This record gives sequence, structure tokens and C-alpha cells, in this order.
Amino acid sequence: MSGEVYGTERPRKKRRGRRLLITLLIFLILVGGVLVGLDRFAAGYAERMIGERVSEQIADQNATSEKPEVSIEGVPFLTQVLDGNYERIRIQLANLSGPAGNNRTVRVADLDVNADDVNAPLDTIRSGSGPIVAKTVTGTGTIDYPQLAELIGQPGLKLAERDGKLVGNAPVQALGQTFDVSGTAAVTVKEGVVQVRFSDVTAENLPNVPIIRNLINSYVQKLSVDLRVPELPLKLAVQKVEPTPEGLRFTAGANDVSLNAAGV
Repeated sequence: MSGEVYGTERPRKKRRGRRLLITLLIFLILVGGVLVGLDRFAAGYAERMIGERVSEQIADQNATSEKPEVSIEGVPFLTQVLDGNYERIRIQLANLSGPAGNNRTVRVADLDVNADDVNAPLDTIRSGSGPIVAKTVTGTGTIDYPQLAELIGQPGLKLAERDGKLVGNAPVQALGQTFDVSGTAAVTVKEGVVQVRFSDVTAENLPNVPIIRNLINSYVQKLSVDLRVPELPLKLAVQKVEPTPEGLRFTAGANDVSLNAAGV
């Protein structure tokens, strides 16, 4: 036997190839981490700028809110920048408060705004001039029932949602007695104003006499209220209102909205 050993070179090449592959994978992971970090940094910067502009808009409208929370959805962010189109920009406003007419103030606990299909060419972003437009903007918010009852201003009035309708009840004095009256309200929107109109007001054991009916009719008129939601950012206009267990939930919308004032 010659004593020669064959096949020792191949395992060494395999080990070198394996180390090279591991090194490449680590490099790609590091590069990917840097790119993800850069992407999130750029998105965070844009989100802060949008939040600042929205805050300025709210202040210009004599309204107040907590610091807007802005998130640019869809990933990666830098790809959207290069393409000039953004899937969705979400703006959340907590405790929005503003004038509602007749020296009244309305508070909206949470306003959730979505700007969809935003077109912002890279040249516009770079130069700071040119159109930045969202194809659609929608917003939803809720006015709670204790606040609505306070705005109506009738003592003892309690409001709630029942079977998708706004219902109310309150004590009424008549003939030296206190009657608990209740009724259902129609809630509509007309030219951006929320209108609450009660009807079918009834009460148990209430005498069916003209003087009592006139008293109840007069009381029903006092329950009517026209409520202007605080001026909303991004030219949002109230389109629909519906009773929910938490309060009157409104939906606002606008099309082809310029976002330049919001600082996109």
C-alpha cells in the first residue's frame, strides 16, 4: 500500500464555501437592517412634519387638540417616496375641541382621519412647490351623550342609543306632578350642521288634555338642537351621523384634497 490519503481537499473547500455563505448572509442582514432603519427614520421625519402642520391648521381654526399622531402606512416608505404615491396617511387627533356656534364648544374625544391614494411627486417633495393631493380623505369621530345633553341644556335629560336610534328621557313638571317623558330623535346632517329633532314624546299616566299636550309640545321644541362640529382639518365636511352606544358618531369626507397645508 502506498499510504496516500485521498479526498482531504474537498471538505476544506466545502468549509470555505460555507463560511463565505455565512459571511454573505450576515452582510445582507446588516445591509437590510440599515435600509430598514433608514426607511423608518425617513418615515418618522415625514410623520413629524405632517403632525406639525396639522397642529398649525387646528390652531388657525381656533380649536385645540392633543399632539396629532401621524403614521404613513405601507412599506417600504422610501419606495413610496420614489414612486410619488402613498397608500395611506393616517392622522389621529385626541380631544379635539372647538367652537360650535352660539357660544358653544364641542369636544370630540378621538378623530381618526385617513388620507388615501396620496400623490406627491419626488420633485415636489424636493422643491417644496407643486401639488400634493389625496384622492380621498375620510374622518370619523364621536360626540358623547352627556356632552350632547349638556348642549341641549334641559335639566335631567339623559340620552342613549337604542336599536340604532337616539332616545332620550327627562322629568317634566305638570299639574303639580313630575312625569318621566321619553322620545326618539331624528338625527340628520344639513350643510355640515348636525340637527337633532325629537318626536313621539310620551309619558305614562300623563293626562290627555290640551294644556298638557301644549306643555309637552313646548318641551319637545326645547329639545331640538343644531350642532356644528368643530371645523375639521383637511377641509373635511360632516356627511353622516349615527347613534352608537358611545355617542353620536359622525363621518366626514372630502375628495381631491390638497395636503400642502398639512406639510406632506
